[in-house]
Amino acid sequence: MRPRDTKALSIKAQGLATLRSVLNSDVARDLLILLELLDEERPDAGAVARVFGRLWEGLAGEDEGLLSDAWQSYLVGRVLDAENPFSLGAERGEIGPSVLAQTRRDLRTLREMFVLDATVLLGRVESAVPALSNTWVPWTNPEPVEESPRRTIARKLSAAEDWGSCAELLAGHYARHGAGPFGGHRAFNWREGRLRVVSRPDPVSLDELVSYELEREPLITNTERFLAGLPAHHALLYGLPGTGKSSTVKAIMNEYAGEGLRLVEVKKEDLALLPQVLEVLRGRGPRFILFVDDLSFEEHEVEYKALKALLEGSVEEPPENVRLYATSNRRNLIRETFSERDADDVHARDTMQEKLSLAARFGLRLTFPSPDQERYLEIVAGLARERGLTVPAEHLRERALRWDRWHAGRSGRTARQFVDELEAEQQS
Repeated sequence: MRPRDTKALSIKAQGLATLRSVLNSDVARDLLILLELLDEERPDAGAVARVFGRLWEGLAGEDEGLLSDAWQSYLVGRVLDAENPFSLGAERGEIGPSVLAQTRRDLRTLREMFVLDATVLLGRVESAVPALSNTWVPWTNPEPVEESPRRTIARKLSAAEDWGSCAELLAGHYARHGAGPFGGHRAFNWREGRLRVVSRPDPVSLDELVSYELEREPLITNTERFLAGLPAHHALLYGLPGTGKSSTVKAIMNEYAGEGLRLVEVKKEDLALLPQVLEVLRGRGPRFILFVDDLSFEEHEVEYKALKALLEGSVEEPPENVRLYATSNRRNLIRETFSERDADDVHARDTMQEKLSLAARFGLRLTFPSPDQERYLEIVAGLARERGLTVPAEHLRERALRWDRWHAGRSGRTARQFVDELEAEQQS
């Protein structure tokens, strides 16, 4: 790249409009500063060294690796993650003609920045300041192996000569997977009044879950309908602890994340803030599972009333892109006491019926029963097989039953804990 080309690109980059937020980062600012330094007739060697070293360090801190060249990977990641008039409009399906036209021009400018790969930019630095030759190695990432929608988009952009023609490709990606944090993450939780990314969500998969296929199937079908834009239910998964209710919800999230499914966990004590959560999610591109684990209420707790707006609606229509999946160890979600039956409430029957009918407001209710001996042994054998443990069948059965008697009873969790113990023994 010739010096005058560098100068022109630096000016054009400062004039980005709809995609201005793409370059709003320390790494991108360092690259623009470097371009300005290289435009000088006699670049300051110390300033170039400091900025380039800082740029190299910033790129080394990015670990997603969409492409093999670290700068190109970083820039594409910024395009996919930035929240701006184009990406947010694409999520809503509302992109005005002026925004679209300007986005095409901004994308063409970003394409010029994209070609500044390690070889090009490092060569430009060493040519302008020969004293810095052999100071740095090119920044590269290992070639990505695992496939994802983001890597598919990255490869298409890398191969495209005209990024302006890729505006519709990007709009389709935002509409399904979302922009900002929703585009790069699949799990979130609501804490301290705001949505937070779960950087390392539980990786459990449906293939890893042994048994309970019949119990899971209606929830999988319901989720697929939800993703397809068809009518879908809020779901309540009931059963004793350790029967795989929570693991089922998390495994469904992992299975369908590539199709635009996101999970937001809300603690029971935060349900009073549910209207705030729904407002954050309303109108965004992805489909959201609002996950409440171990849902139950004592007789004095009234947070359950906040669920009504989502389960039944209120004056304001519930978001069509949100469904509630809750788990509970209680069949009746609100604890009832005998003293309530003798209370002074004139309409005690109505009050009690309101509490006991909360579970009935879920369109899909699934029961995960405690496993009998046969199912418990089936889970043990399946987990042992998945982990490649070689144990004679009769010995495995005998030890599994002994573990069951010595511990908290039969459940999928008990079976997993037994297999964990077995694996540790074989590896020690």
